[in-house]
Amino acid sequence: MDFPKYLLGDNSDYPTAIFVIHTEFPRFIINLEDDEVEWLEDFDKEDQKELEAEAEGLIQGANDFYDREIALYDED
Repeated sequence: MDFPKYLLGDNSDYPTAIFVIHTEFPRFIINLEDDEVEWLEDFDKEDQKELEAEAEGLIQGANDFYDREIALYDED
């Protein structure tokens, strides 16, 4: 099964949180309420350097995805 690169998630146990799930490597979930990131991968030291270089762009991509999705809802 193919998944989109980003997915929106919510949960009634976290009523004010909005989650964006990044489904490609490196997989992560970001809570847009507080920008907390949970990485779903285990990284070795070599991967850590690559992750640090890419993390800002990946997180910005998650925020851009959310903004685009909300703009689509606002058009209705």
